[in-house]
Amino acid sequence: MTVQQNIAVILVGAITFILIFFYWKYAWKRRNMPPGPFPLPIVGNLLQTHVEGIVPSLAKMAKKYGAIYTVYFGTRPVVVLTGYQMVKEALVDMGDVFVNRGALPLLERIFRHSGLSFTNGEHWTQLRQFSLLTLKDFGMGKKSLEEPLQMEAQHLVDYFRSLNGQPFDPSTAVTCASSNIMSSLVIGKRFDFKDEKWMRTLADSRHAFHIVSSTWGQLYDIFPRIMYCVPGPHRKIFQLLKSLKDFVEESVESHQNTLDPTCPRDYIDCFLIRKKQEEKNPNTVFNVTNLIETAFDMFLGGSETTAVTMHFGLLILIKYPEIQEKIQKEIDQVIGREREPKADDRNHMPYTNALLHEIQRYSDIFPMGIARSTIRDVTFHGYHIPKGTNIIPMLTSVLNDPTQFETPEKFNIHHFLDENGKFKKNNGFMPFSAGKRACIAESLVRLQLFIFFTVILQNFTLKATVDPKDLDISPAESGIENLPPSHKIRFIARS
Repeated sequence: MTVQQNIAVILVGAITFILIFFYWKYAWKRRNMPPGPFPLPIVGNLLQTHVEGIVPSLAKMAKKYGAIYTVYFGTRPVVVLTGYQMVKEALVDMGDVFVNRGALPLLERIFRHSGLSFTNGEHWTQLRQFSLLTLKDFGMGKKSLEEPLQMEAQHLVDYFRSLNGQPFDPSTAVTCASSNIMSSLVIGKRFDFKDEKWMRTLADSRHAFHIVSSTWGQLYDIFPRIMYCVPGPHRKIFQLLKSLKDFVEESVESHQNTLDPTCPRDYIDCFLIRKKQEEKNPNTVFNVTNLIETAFDMFLGGSETTAVTMHFGLLILIKYPEIQEKIQKEIDQVIGREREPKADDRNHMPYTNALLHEIQRYSDIFPMGIARSTIRDVTFHGYHIPKGTNIIPMLTSVLNDPTQFETPEKFNIHHFLDENGKFKKNNGFMPFSAGKRACIAESLVRLQLFIFFTVILQNFTLKATVDPKDLDISPAESGIENLPPSHKIRFIARS
């Protein structure tokens, strides 16, 4: 046997040994875990999850492997939960076990492993309780927030009116309006729609989220060490978000210099006061890093995602003008055109209430939810899930569950109306996730959507620049977030 043949035999033997070892290690780790596709070394199930896009690929796997299955993101096993019943059991019935935040390398780098969304255990509990109570003190979930919402909605109407019916893309304007609500709570300030620097900051943030939801962003979460070094659009994410992060850091510094402990102005002031109270505690969660990252998180969550929902809603209204007419009729009957809407009006406006719920269901902003992980070993539906395993609660599978919604693939306002035209709740309505990690601003977002949409339709009829039948409103990007396509809209003042 020649030297070359000996080398070839050794190489074949080494490769065979590596594959056998990998298979044994894989089989040992996967014992008693939910079924799923066999992963390849290093890349895991990349080929299966990115052929058609990650969201449709995961949905397709559920049809083959069932409502609970395991998929590998690189070398990391992830348990995927689909359908209302499965997700509800995990996040609500067993919420104490599935409460930790899962590994999200891209977002962890953005938020420096800190802040409300990316801490776990007692630190997370303290931050969440503090944030909920503080935001409530400044009006979240109360009638006292109606006035600032009404005022911001009027600013938005005035801006639309200044365009004189000319077609334009409303995405940045609605992002600014949404950011102003959270900004008033967090830093006590609002921004004008003509503030070019702020509008550019918001546009950059929106661009960053497009990349996060693209294949590049998904690859970063699967191969963080490799993607950290590889050139590509994903490297722009951090620079695009820098201006917003800098703004938050400058706001915190300004608050530190002007703080009056006897008269807190906003969330940042309250956090700084709590930080002062715990300065002798070396393990306190109330530090400047957590303040910056939590405030930054609130800006992104309270402005970007709410604005995306609004943007989808506006596109839905121009896609279905007959729905728009019915909403305007209900607004005229219940509120009229002289006064501004109030929270109590929702109880007398079933069609509008149903519309807003269906917009949130159909737009499906976070199709994969935000990754969770288990705080301990757990047996779930007969399967063993080890401590620290990443969990993906597929919210899209809940919002499109045929056991909860009659025609989940279609926009159907009757998903939230009974046979008498009254508003009806639906257990499958889970756009804010569920359980202890559900969005803390849910009540704020619901009221904001109601007041903003109602004020807009009080004043305008929305029209597309093309035949509504030809209007494609399917997401432009679908990954961690579903993002709407760009279409121009005409806001025609009602006579």
